[in-house]
Amino acid sequence: MSEVELPNPEELEEHKKDTFSKRVALCTAFFAVILAITSLGGSNTAKEMMLSQQQSSNQWAFYQSKVMREHLYKLEAQRSEASLAERGATMNSQARELYENNRERYADESRRYASEKLEIEQNAKKLEDQRDTGLAKDPYFDYAEVLLQIAIVMASISILSGSRPVFWVSIACAITGTFLCMNGYLLLVKLPFM
Repeated sequence: MSEVELPNPEELEEHKKDTFSKRVALCTAFFAVILAITSLGGSNTAKEMMLSQQQSSNQWAFYQSKVMREHLYKLEAQRSEASLAERGATMNSQARELYENNRERYADESRRYASEKLEIEQNAKKLEDQRDTGLAKDPYFDYAEVLLQIAIVMASISILSGSRPVFWVSIACAITGTFLCMNGYLLLVKLPFM
């Protein structure tokens, strides 16, 4: 009968620990990928939010200029009306016709500016809605990034210490961070503390 060599228990423990380390390292790499996706979403959301705010401000400035022009034309129409009322009978027909034409033209311009400003207002409000959506998404990405970074650190600590409970804490942070990342993209749930 041949001799069977039994493995050294210390070597088995070291090999077992090495398998654990490899698995944790793979999970850590996965956490890093999710962190990169989260960071991209947070960065894009911040840029879109700022762009929407700037565009909205531009639209409101444009709206304000339309309002000013509308009122200017209203005032000119009223002045023409007042001149017609004041000197109507004593005015020669050519001057009267000129005042009436001006009054109509001013009133038409005033109406045109009034209708244009409504369209601008709608665009500005759409842009404000986009900004508000970005404001709602941003905190989810921020907290997701923090939790995923903590998950990576905890996973690294678990590799160095060989501690499975630390690794489970790392997984819990990563799962929570992943959920917050998905919620940042999709706004599935509105969390009260965000």
